[in-house]
Amino acid sequence: MRSVTKPPHRTVGQPATEMAVDGTACIEGDQYLEQFRDHFTKRFAMYQTLKSNIQRNEGGIEAFSRGYNRFGLHRVEGGVRAVEWAPMAKYLGLIGDFNGWDRGATPFTVDEYGVWTCFVPDRADGTPAIKHMDKIKLAMVTAKEEHVERLPAYARYCVQDPTSPCFPTYESVFWSPPNSYEWKHPKPEKPKTLRIYEAHVGMASEEGKVATYKEFTENILPRIAWLGYNAVQLMAVQEHPYYASFGYHVTSFFACSSRFGTPDDLKELVDTAHGLGLYVVMDIVHSHSAPNVLDGINNFDGTDHCYFHEGARGKHELWDSRLFNYGAWEVLRFLLSNVRWWLEEYRFDGYRFDGVTSVLFTHHGIGVGFSGGYHEYFGPNTDMDACVYLMMANDLAHSFPGTVTVAEDVSGMPTLCRPVAEGGFGFDYRLAMSIPDQWIKMVKEQRDEDWQMGHIVHTLTNRRHNEAVISYAESHDQALVGDKTLAFWLMDKEMYTGMSKLEPESPVVFRGMALHKMIRLLSFSLGGDAYLNFMGNEFGHPEWIDFPREGNNSSYHYARRQWSLSEKEHLRYRDLLNFDRAMMMLDENYQYLSHGHQYVSLKHEGDKMIVYERGQLVFVYNMHPSKSYENYRIGTNWPGTYRIVLDSDAPEFGGHNRHDKDTKFFSTEGLYLERPHSILVYSACRSVVVYAREEDIVGGSA
Repeated sequence: MRSVTKPPHRTVGQPATEMAVDGTACIEGDQYLEQFRDHFTKRFAMYQTLKSNIQRNEGGIEAFSRGYNRFGLHRVEGGVRAVEWAPMAKYLGLIGDFNGWDRGATPFTVDEYGVWTCFVPDRADGTPAIKHMDKIKLAMVTAKEEHVERLPAYARYCVQDPTSPCFPTYESVFWSPPNSYEWKHPKPEKPKTLRIYEAHVGMASEEGKVATYKEFTENILPRIAWLGYNAVQLMAVQEHPYYASFGYHVTSFFACSSRFGTPDDLKELVDTAHGLGLYVVMDIVHSHSAPNVLDGINNFDGTDHCYFHEGARGKHELWDSRLFNYGAWEVLRFLLSNVRWWLEEYRFDGYRFDGVTSVLFTHHGIGVGFSGGYHEYFGPNTDMDACVYLMMANDLAHSFPGTVTVAEDVSGMPTLCRPVAEGGFGFDYRLAMSIPDQWIKMVKEQRDEDWQMGHIVHTLTNRRHNEAVISYAESHDQALVGDKTLAFWLMDKEMYTGMSKLEPESPVVFRGMALHKMIRLLSFSLGGDAYLNFMGNEFGHPEWIDFPREGNNSSYHYARRQWSLSEKEHLRYRDLLNFDRAMMMLDENYQYLSHGHQYVSLKHEGDKMIVYERGQLVFVYNMHPSKSYENYRIGTNWPGTYRIVLDSDAPEFGGHNRHDKDTKFFSTEGLYLERPHSILVYSACRSVVVYAREEDIVGGSA
């Protein structure tokens, strides 16, 4: 055993004088950022210095971010090599099936940076001593003389013992199949904009069980493609012991969740999605780590500061999790290698970075109500090391052509979606998190008559210039037990009794169906540059999500999706599904989300009318509970003859067929509501109709 002192740390250092320090180009588009110019120059200098030091010490970011090729267990010529970083450990040994779990049989040697290495030769007959799927652990003696066991930090596959009690710890297995997965499909071309179907593999079965990657591949991917989405976002990919965490309490960052299947099963899922033309984005959790010790990286080397900040700064009290030290060299290697890993090994097309607000600030957003004042973003509470990490992560991710990155941030941090070269963070999109909050608040707390059209439009369009956002009508969190989906808030118990078309439609169901469609199309077409839907919400999935736990007798009844509801023609769920598909196909045909033109011409509080242009289409909403309007004049930017291309009141969408789809609407020249032309339309209460000029119509009317 060795005597332990804190090892020398490779340091980021001071900005190199020969490097140009800029990072202020992002200020040009926002005059309010000018007073924080020093913040941007400092942040960019730190970023440039880190890149320079990585180049000098590691040979560049590409080599540095391939830590998984060095750390962990690897089959090499003549045996298996194991490498771990445990700077404060006094002893490290490899134990497992191969050596009878003898703690002293296979010791590691250590270098000055706390990197431990050992080699396990093949047997005399040439067969591997450590075989594919053999169980492996690390035997460790800490600085406090504790004899403990750990899983390899870069473990690629971990499994639970099915014979163990509920929620057993995970065990690492050596994943080294005789044949590598053979990829069949090239990656699809990057979409002009994203229509994202957010999904949880385990919940994707109608049966009360944990679904698998293979079942998702066979049953759900074709459904997503048919609906017209062009991307699927997978939750809970990284290994997490607690199923009910939605995948956000990660223990093994390089291992895909084994409860859904094997690494090759996940690769087949991604491959098949690519064959269907779908982008595949994964939730990546670098904002925190599960507090697990036995099967996580917490207290990995016997201290609380191996991968995380020391003491209270390293703990997120609300999430019961550990917080990374983004300024430490090996932590950066670990996280950046993880960014590369999923893009390279599994061919994912991008990431949704979870919990970005917690990363950006030392207060992690706890107890902070962001008002939008810029002093909240560029003051002493900003974690500069973490900011630089996000810049590096985006830089690395975008070295893979076509990669998309999304930030989940509630703070509204400026420059989040500006390029790194300008001094921004480099994300492609941010989630428009205020939009679902608005809808749920309105539905829960206000009468329809009190809805303010101006407030709705402001919330949907209030986004930073030149920073793309992903809009969504409701989040997966709203579906959790204790809350409700939009459909459930709108129709409540009548979702059990009133959704059959064999029975007369009740006023509650009429209202709920109409508002569900209008809210979703408003969010989709006005709320941003891309769109996201959580699986099942497209057809108004009833009830809530409740993962198996002690409080519900470990039941899977509410941790599944009742797909069959949307497949039965006599149920109104099918009508909502048809409308969702029509929404997707409207963008597919007219590409209006990626079009630069957007103009709101009307927000009429008395009439409860909203009218806007997006791309070459005109959207007309009548949100009044009871008033319909004949010969209602709406402005438009273009002269011509208009036709209906989407009508929420059409029979196939569960509507009352109050608009004549064969009617032609002829424009009149003359300024109206600051538009050079106008048309007269009929607008039925609680409906939305989308119009296009005849010469622009693609594939007929919707």
